[in-house]
Amino acid sequence: MTTDSSTTPTAPAGTPAAAETAPAAPGDAAPDTQEASPGNDPRAARAAQVRRQRIRRRVLVNAVRVALLAIFIGLWQVMASTGAVDEFYTGKPSGICSKLWDWIRHGTSQGPLWDQVWVTLQETLLGFAVGVVLGVVLGIVLGRLRFLSDVLAPFIKTLNSIPRILLGSVFSIWFGLGISSKVTLAAVLVFFGVFFNAFQGAREVDRNLLANARILGAGNTRVTLHVVVPSALSWITTSLHVAFGFAITGAIVGELLGAQQGLGLLIFQAQANFDPNGVYAGLVITAVFALAAEGLITLLEKRLLRWQPRPQKSSGTTV
Repeated sequence: MTTDSSTTPTAPAGTPAAAETAPAAPGDAAPDTQEASPGNDPRAARAAQVRRQRIRRRVLVNAVRVALLAIFIGLWQVMASTGAVDEFYTGKPSGICSKLWDWIRHGTSQGPLWDQVWVTLQETLLGFAVGVVLGVVLGIVLGRLRFLSDVLAPFIKTLNSIPRILLGSVFSIWFGLGISSKVTLAAVLVFFGVFFNAFQGAREVDRNLLANARILGAGNTRVTLHVVVPSALSWITTSLHVAFGFAITGAIVGELLGAQQGLGLLIFQAQANFDPNGVYAGLVITAVFALAAEGLITLLEKRLLRWQPRPQKSSGTTV
């Protein structure tokens, strides 16, 4: 017995089967697609997945960093304690910690540890500020004035070719053993790195942007402040990471050459007394300030460059 396939049994009106099989009205949307929950949004899900991947990668990177540091310190401590290396020359991590704790509790031969740290930090910050300001201003000016840059180019190249660390002795003679000689040396070390980046950034400005600004009636000052400087910010902020390290180097080297206070003087005295733990303790304090400054400069860079469009990232995994 065969049945007609064109006819299907229908449920009476008002029954659940009829409600399930009844066609939707043309203007009605399906109940499951009328209101999309945020969890069903593919873009929101993709963004949440990217955030989770970034967090996992950041945790993994930090864990590997801590593990490498712990392995290095542990091997150093074991080798120094077992006599694999001569503790008289290399020191050991426990001795460095003891030296730092002794400086914190009882002070140094020049006074409280914080006074020495503040002197070096003051020299570093002043030298960094002076070098950055001079480097940015002169770099932008010479980048904009080609005739002036051609005139001064051989003098700048000659000064840049001089080993600037050697100028510390000259500055000590000129300005004495006070803070001025250290600030000057730090500023000179910072200046050239910032100057060349600012100069190149001013030269690499898009010519179409300059032409459009002039068409709109902007003068040289407005073009420099509103077009050239923002375009060169990425060059300038990149140089700041290296510049702060140069500022610390200038302050420490200046104190090694001659000073009355500072971390460089502590390191010099520890070296003269054949105290490697004291030398490394001074280096540890210097490294802590350098890392803190690096973090602050990174935050400043993100804030200054947040107006720039972010590059499109591929869907592949980056290393």
